[in-house]
Amino acid sequence: MSDSRVSPTSRRADVAAVLVTLVLPTLVTWLYFVVLNEAAASLQQGVFTAGKVVQFAFPIVWVLAIQRRRLRLACPKAAGVIEGIVFGLAVLVLMLLLYHGWLKPGGHFRSAGEAICRKVAGFGIDTPAKYIFFGAFYSLAHSFLEEYYYRWFIFGQLRRMIPLSAAVVVSSLGFTAHHVIVLHLYFGWSWITLLFSAAIALGGAAWAWIYHRGDSLVGPWMSHLLVDAAIFIIGYDLVGHLFTGA
Repeated sequence: MSDSRVSPTSRRADVAAVLVTLVLPTLVTWLYFVVLNEAAASLQQGVFTAGKVVQFAFPIVWVLAIQRRRLRLACPKAAGVIEGIVFGLAVLVLMLLLYHGWLKPGGHFRSAGEAICRKVAGFGIDTPAKYIFFGAFYSLAHSFLEEYYYRWFIFGQLRRMIPLSAAVVVSSLGFTAHHVIVLHLYFGWSWITLLFSAAIALGGAAWAWIYHRGDSLVGPWMSHLLVDAAIFIIGYDLVGHLFTGA
């Protein structure tokens, strides 16, 4: 997905729009994971849904209604898709190896597992089917929406304003910011939070580069999908006992 290069908006307005999109996910995450952490499940779900609707609607509204750009579907390049899949599979395997070979046996997920269980319960997920459905939706749909949001819009806007390397760095840091809040909630200000945050930033940079090279969201989306799948596989190992009563 791409767009034409003619825009009636000023550079200042476009910069402001990018700043809004960089900050908005962190604000929504803070509300949902911190402010409403102990709130009723219905309120948590309502704020989460409303926040996501605003977040993912803003870029397309800005591009079509404010910048008045015309969108076009770009045919994905095979190399970009292959790069995305290979990178995603490599990260998936690495995550599972680290979790089962080091982090879980070392007890590094013990306290985080309890907090994750509470959050899953707050979502109203109380059966394996609900967990699988939620995981499938997040891995398939939400990963695409995040790629559209961070790579197509934020990175795509930034690379028109600043050098490519700076656009990669800024967009990947913006992608990382809201994850830091989640990681802090589960692991505190620990070396695990720093390690995972750095890994997320590197992943965001890799996806921005894959998107730039392939001029398509397909490659980074496939990669992001696989990484999210690994997260939910690990998550089930942590929360599966909630569904069995064990």
